Amino acid sequence: MPRPRTPLLSAGRIVETALSLVDAEGLAAVSTRRLAAELGVSGPSLYNHFRSRDQLLEAVADSVSAQVDLSMFEAGAPWRDALRDWALSYRSALRRHPNIVPVLARGPGRRPAALRLADAVYGAMVEAGWPPAHATSIGALMRYFVMGSALGSFAGGFVGDESAYDPADYPHLGQAHLLAGRQEEIDERAFETGLRALLDGLERQYGELRGATGTSGDAAAPGAADAAGTAGTAGTAGTAGAAE
Repeated sequence: MPRPRTPLLSAGRIVETALSLVDAEGLAAVSTRRLAAELGVSGPSLYNHFRSRDQLLEAVADSVSAQVDLSMFEAGAPWRDALRDWALSYRSALRRHPNIVPVLARGPGRRPAALRLADAVYGAMVEAGWPPAHATSIGALMRYFVMGSALGSFAGGFVGDESAYDPADYPHLGQAHLLAGRQEEIDERAFETGLRALLDGLERQYGELRGATGTSGDAAAPGAADAAGTAGTAGTAGTAGAAE
């Protein structure tokens, strides 16, 4: 028989199939036996591409990180606008694939797409004039905020049964049974409110840093605030704590 024009199995096809399983049924659904059945191959053939389930899940997680838009950093957008647009894209990717978030929450590790993401955020903040230590903190802060928003729904955590919230016990939760029915609206508004508050706070800090160092122009010199008493870190150390 002639050989097929395309390989029966590839790392990309395995990752795509595994992500579909994770989306539909959760992390527990990913097993060698299940994947082999979905792909129509023998179980051992998967090990030609991934040595273990953990390695496969890392690749699946990285495929989601690769969906996050980084073009705003590459285009040199103002740091606040870039962070906002990136956070929205990041959250959108995680909302499409919420079951993989626990793997992403472990940190970027050696995952290429996650490391490119971290590098882009950290580098853009330093180039904008944030000292390295602050750039690291901003990356971490944004990661906590976005990832936390994807771990679950606040509004969806309430039940639709009015009797569950007896005014005698919970005098301020008389309308809580209505929250689940407006889940998307409430969660979106909460994210937008939090993101705006974070960016407003960062903008105030940025102005204070520039004022403390007497820097004029569009951006303070990287590392200037460290010399004025703010602890700094080397660029390589700062990147490690940036965003995922």
